[in-house]
Amino acid sequence: MGLSFWHLLIVLAVILIVFGAGKLPNVMGDLGRGIRSFKEGLEGKEDETKKLPDDKK
Repeated sequence: MGLSFWHLLIVLAVILIVFGAGKLPNVMGDLGRGIRSFKEGLEGKEDETKKLPDDKK
């Protein structure tokens, strides 16, 4: 059983009511950054700031 067009339309309407039209781009941008960060975490990438410097010589 999948989602039909009407189910998606109702979900989008509820999201629009809850967040409002003004905040919706911000919410979607935050969601995109969160998903990107999650994918990078799965791939094992680390931030440059988290890496330890190589001071050992």
